[in-house]
Amino acid sequence: MDDNYPLLNLFWTMLLIFCWVLWFFLLFRIIGDLFRDHTVGGWAKAGWIILLIFLPFIGVLIYIIARGKGMAERDQKQAKEMDAAFKQYVREAASGEGGAAGGNVDQLAKLAELKSQGHITEDEYAKAKAKLLA
Repeated sequence: MDDNYPLLNLFWTMLLIFCWVLWFFLLFRIIGDLFRDHTVGGWAKAGWIILLIFLPFIGVLIYIIARGKGMAERDQKQAKEMDAAFKQYVREAASGEGGAAGGNVDQLAKLAELKSQGHITEDEYAKAKAKLLA
């Protein structure tokens, strides 16, 4: 058994492991993107999967070159949809559909608006606020 393993071989091994992990990361990203895209038909998806399995490195590079811009656009679209869904959830929770606490938030906002418009005095605002928070 040879215990001699030069430093250059260690770096080469580390580079190969890094490339292997990078390829798996790209492979999973591509497969996820492929199944998220509803404009591509089933046969085209099957073709891409076959290409990625039988020509792994070339298949990944071809996919990134051919559909890389679309990947970024689909990621941005999904991020915007998730952000909009989160904001809608927060609005619903704060508007009263989320229970009594949400209704109180809505009532407090109305009271603050009435006070700022001069329809109620500071004392009336304080009493109504204390009543809501009690």
